[in-house]
Amino acid sequence: MRKETQEQIRTILTETGAGAILITDPYNLRYLSGFRGGEGMLVITEKSHILSTDSRYTEAAANESDFTVIQESSAHPRTEIVNECLKAEGIRRVCYEDMDLRCHDFAELREKLPDVEEWIPLGARINALRFVKTEEEIAYLARAEAIGDEAFTDILGILHVGMTEKQVAAELEYRMKLHGAENLSFSSIVASGANSSMPHAIPTDKAIEPGDFVTMDFGCIYEGYCSDMTRTIVMGKANEKQKEIYDLVLRAQENCLAHLKAGMTGKEADAYTRDLIKEAGYGDCFGHGTGHGVGLYIHEDPRISPTDETVLQAGMVETVEPGIYIPGFGGVRIEDMVVI
Repeated sequence: MRKETQEQIRTILTETGAGAILITDPYNLRYLSGFRGGEGMLVITEKSHILSTDSRYTEAAANESDFTVIQESSAHPRTEIVNECLKAEGIRRVCYEDMDLRCHDFAELREKLPDVEEWIPLGARINALRFVKTEEEIAYLARAEAIGDEAFTDILGILHVGMTEKQVAAELEYRMKLHGAENLSFSSIVASGANSSMPHAIPTDKAIEPGDFVTMDFGCIYEGYCSDMTRTIVMGKANEKQKEIYDLVLRAQENCLAHLKAGMTGKEADAYTRDLIKEAGYGDCFGHGTGHGVGLYIHEDPRISPTDETVLQAGMVETVEPGIYIPGFGGVRIEDMVVI
């Protein structure tokens, strides 16, 4: 764990009065311990950093993490390991990730750890440690986004009338992996013609036709970090209505990019796209937020949205993705990732 992160963890322990923090969210587990397997639990105290996982992952965990790895099994279950750790230090107040744990799993913890006198919900406090990215994280995010750029360049040479949305999605996904992606950061969206009015359309067997908008929203994972981009094109010659909508969305995105900076809130940043689109008469056609954080997970806080009052800080990575969607006609979204 990085020294800065260790200090942040100590602050949480001090402010809550807890003796231990249990980490169950797989993204927080990786961020804090370095272990990429995603299956396990962290027990963090002032004296010890324990990673409990099963035999499928113990070797990898030992290689990737500076935590003490303890192998769990049916004979030595996770709850027993946690109980041993807490008893060894006389800990009775424990912080847990209430935003991650299912009710069933939390009930089991309370049952198996009867000596814990107080369970303290962490809310989003651990997630917030991931808001501002390190230089290394930004480099991974930039590479993931560059892989998407390379895949999109490939697609421009492949895409043709008659291809189905599913085929375009398959080509995008193949090309991203060909250029070095570990995996997809989310299921690719490819929507053509009238389907492009649905922001999160699922690719179908619809064949792409001349004059169609084709909206492609895709991303990949590189060294655990996600990318996210959206590109909208027209098959053939765009008509005047398509040009009007595309140019408006592009101007809205560029307006936000020109003003986006540390110190403003997500709500203030959102207004730089939303107000321009609303003034042009398309306010009802832009229903989602302007953007969101990206990191180990594809949709992180803070958001660039009409409701997020979080102050943006230098080093945060956000998407800027305004869109206009007109049922029966089609839609445009343009999305890029930026560092504040």
